[in-house]
Amino acid sequence: MNHSCVQLTDLPDELLLMIFKKLNNMQLLHSLMGVNMRLNQIICDPFFTNYLTLLRVSFNNVTHPVADAILQRFCLQILPEIHDNVKWLNVESLSMERVFVAAKYSNLYGLGIYNIDEETAQRLFAGKKFNSSHFNH
Repeated sequence: MNHSCVQLTDLPDELLLMIFKKLNNMQLLHSLMGVNMRLNQIICDPFFTNYLTLLRVSFNNVTHPVADAILQRFCLQILPEIHDNVKWLNVESLSMERVFVAAKYSNLYGLGIYNIDEETAQRLFAGKKFNSSHFNH
């Protein structure tokens, strides 16, 4: 029997969508964004970009920020490309400032901020640095 090598890009779009829907959106975008135009087109679909959770949840339901290298890539490359698709964003308080300034989220209508203290919330949302111009809705 001959051994054949089937690559991810050899699979039809429908099968890729089925596989990708089983994966974590943050990991999917981080792993495949920029690999090639076809995969970019598939993973930039609103199904994968409308609702983003940019934090980690441990086995005992404690939230943590994502690794700095992952957050860096999201802020510099991924979020600027998909910002118009993002409708809901969950972020951890230690990374939220970087995420907020990475792009203008014109279609954002929901925001979940985890582990935020009152002082930080007042500073961010009452000050001039982060105001309603970042979020239209």
